[in-house]
Amino acid sequence: MYHHKPITKIKLLQPSGSISILEEDKLSLHTKPVTVMEELTNQSASALARAIRSKQVSSQEVVEASLQRIALVNPRLNAVVQLVDNKAREHARQADEAVARGENLGPLHGVPITIKDTFDTAGIISTGGTKGRAAHVPTQDATAVARLKAAGAIILGKTNLPELSLAFESDNLIYGRTNNPYDLARTSGGSSGGEAAIIAAGGSPLGLGTDAAGSLRVPSHFCGITSLKSTLGRVPTTGAFPPAIGPIGRLWQVGPLARHVEDLFLALKLISGPDWTDSLVAPMPLGDPKDVDVKKLRIAYYTDNGIISPTAETVKVVQRATRILKDAKMTLEEARPNSIEQTLDLTLKLFGIDDGAGVQMLLQMAGTQEIHPLTQRLGEMLHPFAPTSIAEFSGVLTQWDMYQSAMLSFFGKYDAIICPVCAYPAMHHGTTFDDELLPAFSYTMSYNLTGWPAAVVRGGTSPEGLPIGVQVVARPWREDVALAVAQQIETALGGWQLPPM
Repeated sequence: MYHHKPITKIKLLQPSGSISILEEDKLSLHTKPVTVMEELTNQSASALARAIRSKQVSSQEVVEASLQRIALVNPRLNAVVQLVDNKAREHARQADEAVARGENLGPLHGVPITIKDTFDTAGIISTGGTKGRAAHVPTQDATAVARLKAAGAIILGKTNLPELSLAFESDNLIYGRTNNPYDLARTSGGSSGGEAAIIAAGGSPLGLGTDAAGSLRVPSHFCGITSLKSTLGRVPTTGAFPPAIGPIGRLWQVGPLARHVEDLFLALKLISGPDWTDSLVAPMPLGDPKDVDVKKLRIAYYTDNGIISPTAETVKVVQRATRILKDAKMTLEEARPNSIEQTLDLTLKLFGIDDGAGVQMLLQMAGTQEIHPLTQRLGEMLHPFAPTSIAEFSGVLTQWDMYQSAMLSFFGKYDAIICPVCAYPAMHHGTTFDDELLPAFSYTMSYNLTGWPAAVVRGGTSPEGLPIGVQVVARPWREDVALAVAQQIETALGGWQLPPM
């Protein structure tokens, strides 16, 4: 049973696998007193799963600690928009009974998670951020959601996003905006901004999101956590709204968000592979990051993509990461793909290729009559990029093919690329589509255009006290390499830090 007062003694497995003893509600290894609830909510999903399986802590205790943390921070963040606390408690009770019976347990047995509201979740309102779906309750889980649940994960709730996932900040007409846990006046990013905010603030150890231009990586950078955009064709998008269809469907990928890099691979193993519905997904092998010989890796790095220069501190963070990798005996060379300067122009052309017809179709599918100002602004911004003829339409797709080929040729010499996630740290609400700020997101857009896997891990802090991430890009299907490199950076530079809320 969960104790309604702080637990006096629990053994917990740390992410490294070591064991700590929590006694009398305080931990001496922290500079200020930390309750047992806080210690539980700071753990990795992997550590929590190990502790639950070994009966060092119960699922009910972990779930209740997460719910208490959400209750504490969510009023200021507005990150969790549908909370299923009673269902989560019941599922945790059932999980503990299964442990007591000695049943065969899944890799995430009894571990609480959150889900971006772009994914259908059976029995839980799933809006996609658009008013026409404000009361939509699916009867079936999205494929990735179903796979996490089958592994024993317990859903705490759904998290906020922009309308149709089409912005770099999470704000919609149903739930309003999500705030950054490091500065409430700034955005947590988009489109997986609710996920990033609640994970960073300790309300959930693991989440699920999507990424079409940086929607996993930008929120992770803004909120100081880690995430992975998988290779195009690795994870089914089945059950996501909007669906990854049409001319730009190949920009969309699914991936996990977490506080600790080890959890990204744990989740990726579970959600990968064909579901015989998403026609882009292939049965490709998935390597283990622990098997990667990092000393043999050849790394290219750049701090400026030729489109917009990042802040001086962002440059220092990337350079710091490269020194860490050199110390780990990797071979590094400063270089960037020649075609990367086309990224922003090509991305805008692709998103504007149908002059908004696809978005209008989605809004009609949802029954939405009133759209968010960010959605309206996006349409106005993309209208000048709409092709005026079939020849121009075809030319954009040809340019995309040539871009992908040129980028792949660059990767013939390297195993991974290190670069910024964004030119700036978290921005103020309502500014991400400003003309002078939009190019900052081109650092992530490049790798949606290629479909390559890309991880983000915190590498430092801005002068304003905001997190700064490092982006690690790998060859197609080599998520193991991206995660192995990200783990090196996290281990050396510390990774996630609890926001001073």
